[in-house]
Amino acid sequence: MTDKVVKKVVKKQVEGIRFSIGSLLLILCCIFLIIISTFLQLNITHFIIPKDIFSGGNLNILDFIYTYKFIPQIPVVMFVGAFLGRKYGIAAILTYILLGLFVIPVFALGGGPKYIFEYGFGYILAYIPAVFFAGSILKSGFSNRNILHAVLVGVLTIHLIGVLYMLFIAGLKHEGWTFMSGWIAAQSGIKIIYDLIFSFALVFLARYAKIILWFFM
Repeated sequence: MTDKVVKKVVKKQVEGIRFSIGSLLLILCCIFLIIISTFLQLNITHFIIPKDIFSGGNLNILDFIYTYKFIPQIPVVMFVGAFLGRKYGIAAILTYILLGLFVIPVFALGGGPKYIFEYGFGYILAYIPAVFFAGSILKSGFSNRNILHAVLVGVLTIHLIGVLYMLFIAGLKHEGWTFMSGWIAAQSGIKIIYDLIFSFALVFLARYAKIILWFFM
């Protein structure tokens, strides 16, 4: 990379993405990515250590293989926040939310104003502070430390607010603790680990995507 290109990239890093037709198209593309990720399911198969490995029972090779059905929306949201930056990332999330509430059913279980009372709506609302916090951290640079910090703060913010919102809605509907604990385990149990791993990978990818973007803008 020549000195001229390096100076251009550094200047763009400081200034951020300016509003233009190009940046508007990027925001629309990122909204489309979030919508796609809402309905995309990845079957992730990997090796695990069975919990019954020391029980003395007979185990076969299938007991060491685990398949998790993963919806990658949270990692995609983290990518959008890292790629667009704090300001335009929040604009993309707000547009996505408004589309789901008032225009078309882009949420996992549909859409419309009544979706506010869905148990999982808190996760969607949490995208806004998550992108704000992650974008603020990454504003100082895409070092590996900053990426890890941004991912931890962003993903944990989403799950914390999502769980608290679910408890609030479940309380309004007088749901029992058995339902609440099962719901938390399903939505914020092992899924947090997958969200962290894939979010780190996508935010790391966003670092190089931004460099390419800044070079051509």
